[in-house]
Amino acid sequence: MKYLGWLILLGVGSSSSLLARELIGVEYRLLATGRTSTMERELNEAALDGFVLVRAMGGETAHGGQELVAILSRAPDRDRFVPAEYIVLATNRTGTMQNELDDAARRGFLFVAQTVFETSFGGEEVVVIMERGPADGPVCEYQLLATQRTSTMAKELEENARRGFQVLGLSVSETAFGGNEVVVVTERCVSP
Repeated sequence: MKYLGWLILLGVGSSSSLLARELIGVEYRLLATGRTSTMERELNEAALDGFVLVRAMGGETAHGGQELVAILSRAPDRDRFVPAEYIVLATNRTGTMQNELDDAARRGFLFVAQTVFETSFGGEEVVVIMERGPADGPVCEYQLLATQRTSTMAKELEENARRGFQVLGLSVSETAFGGNEVVVVTERCVSP
């Protein structure tokens, strides 16, 4: 719905008052937890109530310590909304993340967010949140790129772009084998 508002605004060239009318009645919910499994459960509970993920980030909060924080929104016309489903992937091993991305994509999930989060069980992990809507969406594949050297990452990004992949997520994380690495998630989709 938020994209429709922008398209209407750009299409008719009207003032910002049209955008403001589109946003009236939008509700927000903030989720914060120290466990990725809890975040996944709470995202799916909120989705049943008409909320969709807007942004997510991991970090240290004043009272919660290391937490994964997510902001969700709900449009005023939520009675026409069919809920999405969310999964939260978290690992400090790039090979494991690639396998989890592949599995999620086969099941129809699409990338929506990436961050780094220090979990109580796995240490500092790359976290990817994926969403599956009720309708047939595009079929996508994901390529995870991870390297310590930014010059190597630049070359890998160029190669992936030639293969039709676009950048979706970026984080710097300490991975199990690579130390501090630049981690990028790229996506290539085809229409259903």
